[in-house]
Amino acid sequence: MIIVIMRSVILYFVVLIVMRIMGKRQIGQLQPFELVITIIISELAAVPMQNTGIPLLYGIVPILILMTAQIMLSFISLKSVKARAFICGRPSILIEDGKIMEKELSKLYFNINDLLEQLRVKGYPDIKDVEFAILETEGQLSVVPKSLKRPATPQDFNLSVDQERLPITLIIDGEVIKQNLIIAKISETDLKNVLDKNGVLSYKQVLFAGLDSAGKFFYQKKQNLKDR
Repeated sequence: MIIVIMRSVILYFVVLIVMRIMGKRQIGQLQPFELVITIIISELAAVPMQNTGIPLLYGIVPILILMTAQIMLSFISLKSVKARAFICGRPSILIEDGKIMEKELSKLYFNINDLLEQLRVKGYPDIKDVEFAILETEGQLSVVPKSLKRPATPQDFNLSVDQERLPITLIIDGEVIKQNLIIAKISETDLKNVLDKNGVLSYKQVLFAGLDSAGKFFYQKKQNLKDR
């Protein structure tokens, strides 16, 4: 039993490291070749876990080979447009100027009910409101609405707005994120002074604190401190 546990732990960390090296993507965002490699890797890891008679290297070596193949294909598709089209495919236009491209749907085995469902999910129940609907290579549907159906922006009203920046987290569950203090150009003393002014005497009292997109400080205290 100990051998099975050790083999499972080793293979788990090997697969975890390999998936991290291969990149951060959700299953729905994987290209076809990436999805195939991911499925095969899971199968290769499962076999040595279940069968202790198979040497561990027989599972690890193929996984590393597939990881190398995936990295090579990703690099090739990054550098070559033709290779990218061959490996990943090309986006397909399913709706153009409010009209369904019937031939394209048939070629992709994509029925109208699926198309209507995807449009409703995107917030466009009426096909006539859609200028283009494009099926991307990873299977996601991109929708470009007609000009009159697009949400209004400050630019439409000739309004000038300040450029927003990313919010910066400074404290999580009582722990100060020191690298973020450097990014925000705030010293720990300044942070302590701000909290003191708001009646917070210890970082441990803070559930979350940070700077919003406008650079304004905000925080939330923990509840039931006695239970913690």
